[in-house]
Amino acid sequence: MATPLAYTARYPYPVTAVRAAIADEQYWKDRIAEVGGPNARLDAFTVDGDTLRIEMVQAIAAELLPAAITSVRPGDLIIPRTEIWTGNSATFEASVDGAPAEVRGTVELTGDDTSATATVQGSIEVKIPLFGGKIEAAIQERLTDLLRSEEEFSNTWLATKTS
Repeated sequence: MATPLAYTARYPYPVTAVRAAIADEQYWKDRIAEVGGPNARLDAFTVDGDTLRIEMVQAIAAELLPAAITSVRPGDLIIPRTEIWTGNSATFEASVDGAPAEVRGTVELTGDDTSATATVQGSIEVKIPLFGGKIEAAIQERLTDLLRSEEEFSNTWLATKTS
């Protein structure tokens, strides 16, 4: 059974400024460099009208992982991730190379002329009998930390662009 993933990021910037950042390839390059982990990279950034497709690879260093994960999958976790934005909504999916783990969900960007909120709703599924739930909980914790870091990065990045 999948473990839920929920996170709400808050930005003291207009929703239009946050959406403009999401549509800026440099934002993604800077974000990956800052919070993507070891050897993280932006593989693709494509725009088709109002639709953006971002393909990236992130990593979590092995020393940051709990034993529940490293005992099943040693080494850094390499995580291919795709986000597809249409307007102020996105779908995302991520996997873990060499492990039966998947993360899927949505992001809704809402707000007004003074602030914005990005609400993440998703699920984490690890298809390993007996240990899957424990690994899902560990992944949930690390992903929540990552989402928090991405929020902090975004607020700092927006501060430099909107001043």
